Amino acid sequence: MSVKREALVMVPARMASTRLPGKPLADIHGEPMIVHVWRRAAEAGIGPVFVATDDKDIAAAVRRAGGEAVLTRADHENGSSRIHEAVGLVDPGGRYDLVVNVQGDLPTVEPSSVAAAFAPLADPAVDIGTIAAVITEEADKTNDSVVKIVASPKTVEGMLSERQLRALYFTRATAPWGAGPLYHHIGLYAYRRAVLERYVALPPSPLERRERLEQLRALEAGMRIDVEVVDAVPLGVDTPADLERARLLLSRKT
Repeated sequence: MSVKREALVMVPARMASTRLPGKPLADIHGEPMIVHVWRRAAEAGIGPVFVATDDKDIAAAVRRAGGEAVLTRADHENGSSRIHEAVGLVDPGGRYDLVVNVQGDLPTVEPSSVAAAFAPLADPAVDIGTIAAVITEEADKTNDSVVKIVASPKTVEGMLSERQLRALYFTRATAPWGAGPLYHHIGLYAYRRAVLERYVALPPSPLERRERLEQLRALEAGMRIDVEVVDAVPLGVDTPADLERARLLLSRKT
């Protein structure tokens, strides 16, 4: 397989969590949550998968399950910074020029969604790929914890696509105005390696600070983010209630 068709897949994980301490090691049907995420990322089949963590217990759990983990510093401000360090440790020679970031608290993420985040980088004009789903619940349209993408459909084979978009803005507000779908942003990212290098070197941007959305740093710096639309939003585990829901959802898949 060509290097251009593969990516390093990184799953950042840390033990600190205000609402659910130690959540990467929370048990879901006999295995730590982080192992479920690692497995689903590996099933995407787009390249080798590493868990990037500052915790030896997380690394040990992944390795016991047959996965690979890399230990990073503890002082990273976000997952993008952590995976940047991890990529340098795993691939110092720069064999891989594409990197996919899969959040470590998404145990129900579909492997096809991981692959979808990677797909936009087939276009050399795209700097970062990500995914979204159409919002179907009315309450989510005004919920500021549901991040929306303001995006323009791309032209594919001479027609405007409903599944491939170019991101113009990310917001917690209800946007855009008027008739048409609203899109729920899902925080999986695929980076060109040089873009990741540039991104982590930038200071937080004004709109990033205002909206509390780190992807706005990339847009404000002129980077292009394209979006693949997927069919489902994976459950992010942030609370004990989320953990119980993840256990229920995954029990239905066994």
